[in-house]
Amino acid sequence: MEGTSAVVVDQLTVHRGGNVVLDSVTCQVAAGSITGLLGPSGSGKSTLIRSIVGVQRVSSGTVQVLGKPAGSKSLRSLIGYVTQAPSVYADLSVRENLRYFAAIMGASPSDVDGAILAVGLKDKSVALVSRLSGGQRTRVSLAAALLGSPPVLVLDEPTVGLDPVLRRDLWEMFHELAGRGTTLLVSSHVMDEADRCSDLLLLREGKVMAQGAPVAIRDRTNTHDLESAFLALIDSEEAMAR
Repeated sequence: MEGTSAVVVDQLTVHRGGNVVLDSVTCQVAAGSITGLLGPSGSGKSTLIRSIVGVQRVSSGTVQVLGKPAGSKSLRSLIGYVTQAPSVYADLSVRENLRYFAAIMGASPSDVDGAILAVGLKDKSVALVSRLSGGQRTRVSLAAALLGSPPVLVLDEPTVGLDPVLRRDLWEMFHELAGRGTTLLVSSHVMDEADRCSDLLLLREGKVMAQGAPVAIRDRTNTHDLESAFLALIDSEEAMAR
C-alpha cells in the first residue's frame, strides 16, 4: 500500500450534547506512516480516533479505513486500538489477558509472548493487572492491540504516564512497526513527541489547523520547534477571524 492512504476522512462532522465536536474534518493517513494527531485537551482527538475505529456516531461525512467504511465487520481484525483508559481485565494476569484476547481475535497463541516482550512486561507477565501501575496497564492494552499484527494501529495517548526511557523504547517500536508496513495513528498533547512522527495532523476546537511533515509545518510558520509552530498557527487563525 506504499504511496496510498490507509485512512481517508472526508468532511466529518460529529455533534455531542448539542455541541460541534468535529467540524467538517478532512484528512488522510498515509499507509506505512506514523501520523501524530496533536492538539490540546478537548480539541477532538479522541472523537476523531473513535470515528476512525468505527465506534463513534457521526453526524455527516465519511471515514474509510483500508478502502472500507469505518466500523465494517471485516475491519475488526485489521485495526489495533488502544484507548486512553486501560481496556483489559484487572482480575486477570497480563498473560491471561493476552491469551483471552488472542483467543477471541483468532490470533496465534505464540503472539502472546512476542507482545509481552514488545511492551517490556516480561517480568510482569504473571502479575494481576490490578497490581500494576497506570503506565504498566497502558502497556498491557498496547500488547493486546499488537496481537495478530494488525496493519493499522490507532493509539490514543499511549505514552501518558510513562517514564522517558519507556517512552523512547515505545517510539522505537512504533518506528520498527512502520518500517514493516504498519500504519500508526498516535494521538498526543505532548509536542515533543511530534518530531518522532513522519506526518502530523494538528487539531484545535474540532478543526484541522494543519497537516504535513514536521519540517513542512515548521517551514510554513517560520519557526524552529513545533510548539512555536502550533502557537503561530493559532495566532494566524485568530488574526484572520478579526
